[in-house]
Amino acid sequence: MSMCVFQKKLEPYFSEENIDLFLGDSFEILESMAPERIDTIFADPPYFLSNGGFSCSGGKMVNVNKGEWDSIESFEAKHDFNKKWIKLCKKVLKPNGTIWICGTLHNIYSVGTALEESGFKIINNITWQKTNPPPNLACRCFTHSTETILWAKKNNEKARHFFDYELMKSLNSGKQMKDVWTGSLTKPSEKKFGKHPTQKPLYLLERILLASTKNGDLVLDPFCGSCTTGVACKKLNRRFIGIDNNSEYLSISRERIKSVCPEFLVTG
Repeated sequence: MSMCVFQKKLEPYFSEENIDLFLGDSFEILESMAPERIDTIFADPPYFLSNGGFSCSGGKMVNVNKGEWDSIESFEAKHDFNKKWIKLCKKVLKPNGTIWICGTLHNIYSVGTALEESGFKIINNITWQKTNPPPNLACRCFTHSTETILWAKKNNEKARHFFDYELMKSLNSGKQMKDVWTGSLTKPSEKKFGKHPTQKPLYLLERILLASTKNGDLVLDPFCGSCTTGVACKKLNRRFIGIDNNSEYLSISRERIKSVCPEFLVTG
């Protein structure tokens, strides 16, 4: 699959039919990709919230620091980072393709601005409301219980993005689906091969893919982590390219993907 996507040969960290995982710098790998090959992008970039603070996990106080990849020295550096990867994603996205990006107050305003600066038009601002968020230990503000997911397309009058309106309506008891999605944090059963600090629940990625992709579409995740996007793609028979710079997380990704049984046949 990667032969028709990359401008030079890259050896994947893991590969099976319709799925390739690459270990390395996301910027370098994105730059090596051919233009307009990707149908849909899902990105869960660093939120840059590692500031030495504390949160609650499993009833215990834990440090919020996730690693060097989640810290940055200034707003300007954060915004430059977001503009750079978003522009690279725009290059590889097909004219009618769309991009989904997760974030919190720590990064989402920069992401939204970078999208518009890079020539994207935001379609929806999804609010993911968590039913079981960790408590606020400081007790000096409201409990953080939501994340934002921006859905955008290229800002071009000819762009015609795909949206499976009827399916979303059928999944919502015959009513138009709203832009507030409610559900739990990632289940422990989805972390049986190992833990990633910002792993998204499978139901969230399944809804995103069912809403905006067709059977056999090619999906890219430039910060794939433990690869919930890849798991959802294999389950729903979408083709997938995942990139991450951490071999430990890609090892978890490999085992998760190998354990999945597809639900539908790929056609086209």
